[in-house]
Amino acid sequence: MNKLLPIFRNSRLRLLIFLSILGPATITAMADNDANGVAMYAIAGAKLGYPILFILIWITVLLAITQEMGIRISLVTRKGFGSLIRERHGVRASVWIFLALFIANMGVITANVAAFKTTAELMNLPATPLVLIMIVITFLFVIKGNYKSIQTIMLMSCVFYLAYIFSAFEVKPDWNLALGNLIFPHGVHFSPEYLKNYLIIGLGVVGTTITPWGQFFISSFGLDKNIGPEKLKYSQLETYWGAFLTNFFSLFMIIATAAALFAHNILLTDGNQAAMAIEPFAGKLAASLFAFGIMNAGFMGIITVGLSTTYAFSEFFGFSSGLDSSYRESKSFYILFLIQLIAAFFIVLLPGIDLFKIVMTTQIINAFMLPPIFYFLISFTSNPAIMGKFISTPFQKWFAIGGTVFIATASVFTIIATILNL
Repeated sequence: MNKLLPIFRNSRLRLLIFLSILGPATITAMADNDANGVAMYAIAGAKLGYPILFILIWITVLLAITQEMGIRISLVTRKGFGSLIRERHGVRASVWIFLALFIANMGVITANVAAFKTTAELMNLPATPLVLIMIVITFLFVIKGNYKSIQTIMLMSCVFYLAYIFSAFEVKPDWNLALGNLIFPHGVHFSPEYLKNYLIIGLGVVGTTITPWGQFFISSFGLDKNIGPEKLKYSQLETYWGAFLTNFFSLFMIIATAAALFAHNILLTDGNQAAMAIEPFAGKLAASLFAFGIMNAGFMGIITVGLSTTYAFSEFFGFSSGLDSSYRESKSFYILFLIQLIAAFFIVLLPGIDLFKIVMTTQIINAFMLPPIFYFLISFTSNPAIMGKFISTPFQKWFAIGGTVFIATASVFTIIATILNL
């Protein structure tokens, strides 16, 4: 018994250390399943069925590796990802990357603000007042809160993703077929049109799961938490856990829409339709939970994506930032966050706005941005002058390179297919 006590104490100590660093990687990964992501997964499940599940395993591994690189950079160098890009590649590169990031992030934030409108319509509430109230709450939450309070609420929001598991079970999918597609895609007719959609929508799924903003957010949020390099292995463990968790919930989102929509040849263009279309097959409670999940995802998405823009801006151009700093100390940080919310609010209210196109375009832009972002990640984490003994392993480096090549190739094909309307 006495021999077991040291083991118990060490295990308890490791658990406490892990819980103390918990936050940045889990929130970043889970926020990939924002309202934009939910819409993308719903579209993928409705249009492609279970075979799209095949790419989730590979996406999970690539997400884990690249986000681990991001958190490792900040913990080892004590600098954000944007700061390193500016220092190593100059202001011109910083400007172009920030502009592309800002445009893509505005699309993501707009889709997430639209999630509030979607939920209001599903619950027969006045949409505009609800959207405005949620935006005000979101801004006050960020400007009045501090790092600890914001992290706590964000972690609590992750719990509500359980709604998608319930929705998936209520639809009563073919579990053998669904889980079998994780190993190899099958069960549909692989026509040229289907394969083209598989590649284009699959690229969108990659772009919504492994996001450019996520690489900046995890680096800056981890730096804001003041985690020391001596706790790196615990942050790495959290990164792997977060990558698994985000795609665990993505799995159920896709299964729910594939079983309810693809199996019954029901077309889909947004998350609103997904919730309404699920109701006949899973009941009103499952549909309401799906809609509530969209609103919760929108809340997480607005905060994380909006903050990633402000973090990147501050690091690229040398302004002060940080959730523990006051409005007076980091005025540009909070003003830029507010500008994004206001712009998204007015875009959502414009008549004739096609949110489906915003979702698809935004995710494809995200995917196009990933190769240059990955280039910086791989080059920084493979450089001993920057990382010292904490350089990437050969597996991490070459898997990330392979993912970069695949995404770049798929992006080129998507451009060609779109121009030629193949």
